[in-house]
Amino acid sequence: MKTELILLRHGETEWNAKGLLQGHQDSPLSPEGVRQADALAARLVTVSFSALYCSDLGRAVQTARRIAARTGHDVRPDARLRERGLGVLEGLTREEASRRHPEVFGTYATNAPDFVVPGGESTSQRLGHAVECLGEVGTRHAGERVVVVMHGGVLSSFFRHSLGIPPATPRAFSVLNACWNQFDYHQGAFRLVTWGDITHLKELSADDSSAR
Repeated sequence: MKTELILLRHGETEWNAKGLLQGHQDSPLSPEGVRQADALAARLVTVSFSALYCSDLGRAVQTARRIAARTGHDVRPDARLRERGLGVLEGLTREEASRRHPEVFGTYATNAPDFVVPGGESTSQRLGHAVECLGEVGTRHAGERVVVVMHGGVLSSFFRHSLGIPPATPRAFSVLNACWNQFDYHQGAFRLVTWGDITHLKELSADDSSAR
């Protein structure tokens, strides 16, 4: 039996809005991020699902809790769903990172999958944790639908992994805040069904416009 995995990116954070690299450091959802999380919650109220998992980082937990407040599910954090640790680059803009740590940022920017950022980790290491976790969730909830709140970098790596795209290939797709992505898990493999759906956010914008 297949498991339907709805993988969501957390809502916009204050650091997202400022263009800061987050990694394992954290910042709360911005006002827009809260609205995005609530839009996800409103959509999920209409969907039947068995469990709600998330990264244990605050921005993902905050998004998941706003969903749970509407759907009634318990929030199940798992550290394996974290964003990639970016070590010395965390808390910096890309411009600042390039200036303060030119060699580190230069290699980081090439998407080299096995490059370990000083004080952080590699894309491959973080992807391995996420794949392990999602495989376990898929097996545990065979035949069911599950929601997982994750991070943009991990979703980007997981997208490439599932489609067999070389990890260092420049990204030619978007991973927007509060985007909705569906993968089916069956017999140890992941299959992409939906990517980058933000219908719920467009409906939110329309509501806001009419309220002004």
